[in-house]
Amino acid sequence: MNTYHQNHRNPKSEIRNFKSFIPLFLILAFLSSCSSSGREGVEEEQFAKYWYQGKAEINVFDLEQSRYGEVRSGKAVMIFVTEDFSKSKQVKLDNPQDRPSDAQKVIKLNMTRDFVTGVYPYHTMLSVFTPVHEEVPSPKLTASVTEWCGQSFSQLNFKSGKYNAKLFSYFESEGDFESKIDAKAEEELFNLIRLNPDLVPMGNINLIPSLIFQRFAHIPLKAEQATISKKDLGSNQSEIEVVYSEIGRKIFIRYQQFFPFEILGFTETWTKPDGKQEVTTATRTNMQLLEYWKQNEKVYEPLRKDLGL
Repeated sequence: MNTYHQNHRNPKSEIRNFKSFIPLFLILAFLSSCSSSGREGVEEEQFAKYWYQGKAEINVFDLEQSRYGEVRSGKAVMIFVTEDFSKSKQVKLDNPQDRPSDAQKVIKLNMTRDFVTGVYPYHTMLSVFTPVHEEVPSPKLTASVTEWCGQSFSQLNFKSGKYNAKLFSYFESEGDFESKIDAKAEEELFNLIRLNPDLVPMGNINLIPSLIFQRFAHIPLKAEQATISKKDLGSNQSEIEVVYSEIGRKIFIRYQQFFPFEILGFTETWTKPDGKQEVTTATRTNMQLLEYWKQNEKVYEPLRKDLGL
């Protein structure tokens, strides 16, 4: 399949002005002719009209991040976009048209959190790549935490039925760590909701807790027992709840019940071993569809104000 989104780092590989000369109905006809196993519950025509129009969905959230026993105000941003991903290298393909057998369409989440603790700032970034068609785990997740004391970086690559997990940290006790984990990843749930909330597994399950939470809590990078459930909130909204009894973590993800199943907010609760509780909330304030990778000149900076950034 040709890709309809290329980021700013590969300008020569962009399919320029695609929308200007190929009507949407031709795009849909092309997509319907491609062979695909197809995830149950993902309606290709509906999905294509929204996700293959050459734009990313930018979601901005007011963030109340609990850190060091206090709540810090900040911003979180979720960027959802589709792209062509290499099955063999587990990276974004520069020229998918040259290697169609290696390409798979993924929905990608890039999520950032920015807040300040006292005099110094925190910045986190999470990336999750989830296949649109194949009913397989997300092939790759990465997460970083940077602040004035140092930085840490985690990466999960799904290979041979398990995740190859790597952690690089400036803390001596965590050091450089590598292992294999046989479990699903918590942060894949955001992308599964966007594809179809019915794809989220229910009940008791082995789950790799949030990579960002693991760095904040300084707990081992490993799977934990979790229970996942769904609740109807009314007003066309539902909530996914994930509960880890052993590590005291809960996360609630609120979303719209109808396509494209937009994420409206989330709440994280951590009950620490001493019984103290830390609660983090993110509430969406704005959403826009943008070709942000093409809008990198000064003239576009007012768009950040429009987004509430």
